[in-house]
Amino acid sequence: MKKVLTLALCAMLVLAAVPAAFAVNEDVEGKIGIYSSMYPFVIDMMDEAIKKEFPNLEPAFDGSFFFYGGTSSLITKVYGEMETGVLGCDMMLVAEPAFSLELKEAGYLEPIQVEGAETLLRFPYDKEGYWYPVRVCNMVLAYNPEKVDEWAAKGVTIPKTFKDFAFDTNLKGLISMGNPMSSGTTLAAVASLIQDNHYGQEYLDGLAANQVMIESGSTALTKLQTGECAAIMILEESVLKVLKEAEDAGAPITNLACIYPEDGVILIPSTVMTVAEARSANANIEACEALENWLLSEEAQKLILQGYMHSVFASMTDIPYHSIDTNELIKKDLGVDWENTYKNREAINTAWTVKVTTK
Repeated sequence: MKKVLTLALCAMLVLAAVPAAFAVNEDVEGKIGIYSSMYPFVIDMMDEAIKKEFPNLEPAFDGSFFFYGGTSSLITKVYGEMETGVLGCDMMLVAEPAFSLELKEAGYLEPIQVEGAETLLRFPYDKEGYWYPVRVCNMVLAYNPEKVDEWAAKGVTIPKTFKDFAFDTNLKGLISMGNPMSSGTTLAAVASLIQDNHYGQEYLDGLAANQVMIESGSTALTKLQTGECAAIMILEESVLKVLKEAEDAGAPITNLACIYPEDGVILIPSTVMTVAEARSANANIEACEALENWLLSEEAQKLILQGYMHSVFASMTDIPYHSIDTNELIKKDLGVDWENTYKNREAINTAWTVKVTTK
């Protein structure tokens, strides 16, 4: 009998410990909506994980916690909602950190404390807690290894730098990139490359003279593989996703590869923000705080890696499929002046329109 009682007591102790381990966020309730520019397949993974981690949290958007849109389109949406004083979301996960600075200054953000952020993160964050980096996008160049000799026979050298991409006149009509007017990561890249300490606004003149094609990443990738383009400026994650999916399908491809430019990559540590309670759709700050902290958990960061983006964790040694070490990329980062990007967003867009799209 004594043995049975001992076993029963042990079982009770184990069961008492289980809720703390497996249901730590069961008490997080209410509705949450997040505006995000993450690719839809990443959003799907995040949705599934959040529903498991927060079983009593209600998605705000037709069964999803996320409303998807390109960063620039989401910024436009938020601008419209700011006219009413209340946004249609409670949190944001957009690509361009400059927008975090803007919303903080406008009084639209709620500070959230993430314990140990100073040692947890290898990218800058707001010391008052108004925004934290969650995922790192990497702007690179890409090319078709199978076409190198063919291009060389035509007098075209595949660019190894962002500089050559814009200024090597042999690439005229043979390069492609996204539109900074709709893509936040492309805006970040343009803002970086035209900084005075990089190539200045002459970079835009070079793109125009080289007749850069402005198109979606999928279109640019197709043109690269078919030989219509010699090189494209694109997010690393877009290339890695195509390579991994081909491998998973049992048909690995050799007509696509990243170029990590010798003059530097452009890392974009995309942020999470919580909307101030009085400005948010559902006024659920407690849930937002729990969700922000979860996004900076190991589980969520591994989902980021599965989305072919880099982790913000200082201790994370894992990297996206077929990428290179994150800390090595940090050493090669050209950097973006986010304050300048925020303050001069309109001027950057105007310069792009005048110098590139109208020529």
